[in-house]
Amino acid sequence: MTIKLDPNNTWTMVEQRLAAETDPVCRRNLELVLAHMKCEAQADIEGVVATLCAEPKYVMHDDPTNPITNPTGSHDAVRAFYDATIVQTGAHRLELAVDRVIVDHYSVFTEGVMRMAYPGRTLEAMGHEVADPDSYYLTEARMGVVWPVDEESGLLTGEEVYIGGDTFAGIADRPISLDEIAELT
Repeated sequence: MTIKLDPNNTWTMVEQRLAAETDPVCRRNLELVLAHMKCEAQADIEGVVATLCAEPKYVMHDDPTNPITNPTGSHDAVRAFYDATIVQTGAHRLELAVDRVIVDHYSVFTEGVMRMAYPGRTLEAMGHEVADPDSYYLTEARMGVVWPVDEESGLLTGEEVYIGGDTFAGIADRPISLDEIAELT
């Protein structure tokens, strides 16, 4: 068995960057992103919301007009986004294998390869053909995320996500078993 998806990789580089950071504002910003990432990996929507300002805005630049994937203006909109995209789909097993972290007083930028394990039945409901609806399949694409920080509240104002390519292209050729997904540590 080879691990193909390790959610813990999502924050490894953020933790390393945090350990080296001495500026208190940059440290706070990294700590926010770290908390947000860990809550996402646990499908802890309330934990995610706790890292956000009162009127957050998410922008998925590959589809910026979709109201579900671009929640704006309230914690309830963000809750609905995570419920629809992670909880209801069963695609809460995810990894953003971050290979770049940039931080300043106003934001954090993370970049890497995003992988998510989707249940075959969810993919079929989305219109994708898969060999076994009872199996899982791996999405994969390069992703950059800007995590802007509100100066007044010191909380994230949301996420701005840039995706390099179609995460679902070729998904039927990337089956993954639950044994190939590392446990959260």
